[in-house]
Amino acid sequence: MRTEVGIAVPAPMAMRVRTRRFGDALVPVIGQGTWNMEQDARDEVVRALRRGLDLGLTHVDTAELYGSGRVEEIVREAIAGRRDEVFLVSKVLPSNASRRGTIEACERSLARLGTDRLDAYLLHWPGSFPLEETIEAFEELVRAGKIVRWGVSNFDEEELEDAQRIAGDGRIACNQVLHHLQERAIEHAVAPWCAARGVAVVSYSPFGSGEFPAAGSKGGKVLAEIARAHGATPRQVALAFLLQVVPGALVIPKASKVAHVEDNAGAMELVLDDDEIAHIDAVFPKGKRRRGVPTL
Repeated sequence: MRTEVGIAVPAPMAMRVRTRRFGDALVPVIGQGTWNMEQDARDEVVRALRRGLDLGLTHVDTAELYGSGRVEEIVREAIAGRRDEVFLVSKVLPSNASRRGTIEACERSLARLGTDRLDAYLLHWPGSFPLEETIEAFEELVRAGKIVRWGVSNFDEEELEDAQRIAGDGRIACNQVLHHLQERAIEHAVAPWCAARGVAVVSYSPFGSGEFPAAGSKGGKVLAEIARAHGATPRQVALAFLLQVVPGALVIPKASKVAHVEDNAGAMELVLDDDEIAHIDAVFPKGKRRRGVPTL
């Protein structure tokens, strides 16, 4: 067992764990998403999540929405005995995001996760309750030690402006948004807004939702060619690209099988050169700027 940047990584698959800012914390650039994991074999999911922790993918993201809380319970099993290794994130549904509702939802998530605190708690997307109420609840939870920091998800630049106006500078730790090769809209305005203000961009569904480029497609061939040059896989190339085109970005791919999480971890050290970035950009252009942020 050896340690890199404060995270223990076991041999034989030891690797350097690259980190970036998430508010005032440093977290691995590649984490673990858990959306829809209730649909997978529980024992296999738990093994995959634990293997991810072994490999330094200690940023684990979940939400009360996922499986109506069942995924938080799966995460609880996966992190049992290892809570202090994990940067644990969950999210409150907008329908629960009144001041009182946010606090109660957080307590339920803590109970399902078997922990006394979250490293970050996010508003899953903008909703009908006044944002002032949600932020007041977040700050109350910080003071109570129930959460360490808070952020948002699926916010566009105008919504981020509103959140910053209410909370003040330096309070929003992250904005979690959809970002993959075929959906790069956040690169126009949302990502630059976040970069200018020290807000982490956390990219969810970085492989798309069952839409990863087919091996025989034009884009698939480009990814395969670059992958061969690095002794990597096309999915590792995709993760490396997303991490490089958005400075400061973090990615949280879902992996419900050990082999998949090991493949994700293998992208940790992969760096593409300018020509490779340009080649990928040409076959997966970010397109025109449009209003709002894309969601699944």
